[in-house]
Amino acid sequence: MPRPTTLTTRIFLDSGSPDDTRSTLDLLGFLDGQTTNPSLVAKALRADNPDIALKQQELMDAYKGIVQNISQMIPHGSVSIEVYGDKDTVAETMITQGREMNTWIPNAHIKLPTTKAGLEAANVLTGEGVRVNMTLIFSQAQAAAVHAATFGAKKGDVFLSPFVGRLDDRGENGIDLISRISDMYKKEESHVEILTASVRNIDHFLASIAAGTDIITCPKKILDEWAASNFITPEATYSYTRDDLSSIPDASVSLTQSWQEYNIQHDLTDAGLQKFADDWNALIA
Repeated sequence: MPRPTTLTTRIFLDSGSPDDTRSTLDLLGFLDGQTTNPSLVAKALRADNPDIALKQQELMDAYKGIVQNISQMIPHGSVSIEVYGDKDTVAETMITQGREMNTWIPNAHIKLPTTKAGLEAANVLTGEGVRVNMTLIFSQAQAAAVHAATFGAKKGDVFLSPFVGRLDDRGENGIDLISRISDMYKKEESHVEILTASVRNIDHFLASIAAGTDIITCPKKILDEWAASNFITPEATYSYTRDDLSSIPDASVSLTQSWQEYNIQHDLTDAGLQKFADDWNALIA
């Protein structure tokens, strides 16, 4: 089926499996990109061999093969490739990884954690023309820091990934964060595009579109559900409300500071970074 005429949001698949890419293309008739991360790659590799254990270079080669396969199926889309990072990984290590991963395919966005080291790496890499996707976003301050760290990059070269489902998990309305960042960026005509992630259900999917996200990435099962709904798109007034979720107010963050001045620490960013590292390290022999 062709893209719905009322849909301006770009649709990405969140998966480390080329098989998912193929079947989603068959189902939707289009796909604008795909996001991968260490946890998704680990899941894809374990699907073929539950007891897999690889040396570090073998694991990187496997990741490279996966994204090259995906890239061939969506050559005009974006494929996000995530660097390895934990709380001790320094910017220079991320920069080195990012430069290497950027050579794997012609349509890469390099995923970096929204930490001090990740922002420093983004500042350097975007200055070299490398496209980036700043991940594990949970606050407006982090979004402002991404804008500042990558200032001067072209529109389309910088994505920012707020994780709505993980905010919901702790009783906060993650969709509110999408709205707050979208409003903040529109006021200053930011070059950064919002790529909503951690999408758990069709309500998240529709509400993110209504909230103004530029891109949405979600698992195949949600895209299957969207297709089953005959590719429904939300009205502008669509709202996502749950009695068990508290609203996230506007933090009134300015985009005029240097990236180093923002308070970017967030416990969910720290926890997410650790999970990605643990899933990756569990594959290493």
